[in-house]
Amino acid sequence: MYETMLNFPGSLLGELERLQRQFDEALGAPGRAASIRSVAPGTFPAINIGNTPTSVEIYAFAPGLDASKTEVTLDRGVLWLAGERAAELPDPGERRLVYSRERTTGAFKRAISLPDDVDPAQVTAAYRDGVLHVSLARREEAQPKRITIQ
Repeated sequence: MYETMLNFPGSLLGELERLQRQFDEALGAPGRAASIRSVAPGTFPAINIGNTPTSVEIYAFAPGLDASKTEVTLDRGVLWLAGERAAELPDPGERRLVYSRERTTGAFKRAISLPDDVDPAQVTAAYRDGVLHVSLARREEAQPKRITIQ
């Protein structure tokens, strides 16, 4: 049985990680990250980070933000996203009760560590359809170059 588990690379560790998640959910360990590469569940905004040979692309999924009140700052290799999402609850004067509130509201601040080859002078940010897209160009000298053989 032990040899069979070793024949499928990663299956034993994957199974252990799945069991760990199930135990955490059953025993109520909220606020813990699922793995070393992730953040705690419910962290706002959720982000995707990718790269191309010429840039680093960051997508922050943040519907309901006011783009004019959202800050994107680059400081010593760290990209900071900060802002606030207002609560859309009924006025206290109206006689309504809120039974469930699953949407994250309030102030937020996220820090994203960037590679050393990012050019701080070439950063663009755009907010559209609830997605904040930040594009950071890589320095020219860090980009791959094709060398011709003579």
